[in-house]
Amino acid sequence: MNDLLSVNQFLWSGPLLFLLMGLHIYHTVSLHFVQHRITEALRLSVTSESAGHTHGFSLFGSLTTTLAATLGTGNIVGVSTAVYLGGPGAVFWCWLTGVLGMATTYAESYLCSHFRFTDKKGLPQSGPMYILYYILDKKYLAILYSIALCLSSFFIGCTTQSNAITENCSQIFGISPVPTAIVTAFVVGIILIQGKHWVEKFSMAVVPGMAFFFFGGCLLYLILHWHYILPSLARIFKSAFGIRQTGGGLIGFTLSKAIRYGVARGLFTNESGLGTCGLVAGLSAEKDPDRQALVSMSACFWDTVVLCALTGIVLVAFQLEYPAEWILFSSGSLTCAAFSKLPFFGDEILTIAIVCFALATLVGWSIIGQQGFDYLFHQKCHYLYLTVYLVMIFIGGIMPMSVVWELTDFINLFLLIPSVYMLIACRKYLVAK
Repeated sequence: MNDLLSVNQFLWSGPLLFLLMGLHIYHTVSLHFVQHRITEALRLSVTSESAGHTHGFSLFGSLTTTLAATLGTGNIVGVSTAVYLGGPGAVFWCWLTGVLGMATTYAESYLCSHFRFTDKKGLPQSGPMYILYYILDKKYLAILYSIALCLSSFFIGCTTQSNAITENCSQIFGISPVPTAIVTAFVVGIILIQGKHWVEKFSMAVVPGMAFFFFGGCLLYLILHWHYILPSLARIFKSAFGIRQTGGGLIGFTLSKAIRYGVARGLFTNESGLGTCGLVAGLSAEKDPDRQALVSMSACFWDTVVLCALTGIVLVAFQLEYPAEWILFSSGSLTCAAFSKLPFFGDEILTIAIVCFALATLVGWSIIGQQGFDYLFHQKCHYLYLTVYLVMIFIGGIMPMSVVWELTDFINLFLLIPSVYMLIACRKYLVAK
């Protein structure tokens, strides 16, 4: 565990930090700040036909499925962990990663929508691994990415989510993690065994409601504690740049941790640069890559720019108002502690939100991991993947949280490198509009 922590600390405090932020800045500039088209993207996502399609997801279905995969406990537990380990400044770096990452999400979604291939059964396939293999002739990178995709689905998609469900149900309702993990795996299994369109329908039904439910809880907290909003924003920005009345060495250490955990958790929540948003975009029935990429980009906006920022402000406000209580909680329970200050059903509101977020991510990430597994095994052994996926849901529910998050950060590396190579090598196909 200590070795894994050291490796993550080195990678996410230096090399991967510069690589990721450089990638986001490059796409922001090369695509002429595509983020300014967010209003168009939001309009497309809600005004386009939202009914299911026979040969792919609708635009709204692809948005909600992408959000199902990304809008998980990272917006609650992940931000809580970032603030706990990196300080209030981590909120700013997480938010900035989301803003800049919108351009990278657009790029990878555009490429995966533009390049679609047909397998031996005549079914359309898309994703970074197919682009790496057919367009860039990088067979081994395609295999590496697919393996990492499977592992990520078992850890990012399974363990972090089921762990959050069992921990919160245990803390609020006193339910043992084992039965909670079993029930979670059973419910997810019923949905997944029905196929991709059940995943789309589930996402379209659950994601909008759960997002507004959690948004409302955060908004209620900030309204009731409104006098801490401006001090919280000031603390976030000062901490983000190491502005403290301490010695220079401590300033640098504080700043590096804020950036390390803010960027890492920002990546975990919106997955910009990992290629996973492109995998869902490639399943869409939308023929215009630009339209699909815009809708996929809006998922990053809702995920990190809005909800992660809102969660972070709530946490910092709670820290300022209750500093003595702050130190008594673990990194994963701080949001729960903040919501407990609501005048009614605060614990229940957050627990329901976490369960819904986590279930949606468990369902959404199954589709993403399945595509990597299908690439490796040529559309065979479908039920083997589902079996392992459900087993990992159970295992994740009883694993220590610290191990889960550190494994998540490490596995992200093996998705990031092939995906970044694809984005750089295919940059000529990206045209700014």
